[in-house]
Amino acid sequence: MADTTIKKIDSSHSPEMKHGEKILASGKSVAMRMWEDEAPNKSKPEMSRPYETVGYVLKGKAELHSEGQVVTLEKGDSYLVPKDAKHTYKILETFSAVEATAPPSQVHGREE
Repeated sequence: MADTTIKKIDSSHSPEMKHGEKILASGKSVAMRMWEDEAPNKSKPEMSRPYETVGYVLKGKAELHSEGQVVTLEKGDSYLVPKDAKHTYKILETFSAVEATAPPSQVHGREE
């Protein structure tokens, strides 16, 4: 029988990960996390991750640099970072975003 259990997550009890993101809901094949009030800074180190990421900007402004492309992200924008794409973010104004990753970013050391 399929798992039909729904879950409600109280984000005040959500764990914060080593890069500053807060894990919200997480299932077997997708997870959601929040980057909250990221301060303006120089570019973060370039990385590639073995999962796909989609996000939605809640507030602020950032540049997403990926594989020779640059897009400016602002409140109300959605974005996609493909699996294994080299990318980095430059926070321009205090930034908050919610992201979903598939498979979950925090499982089996994917965030190392």
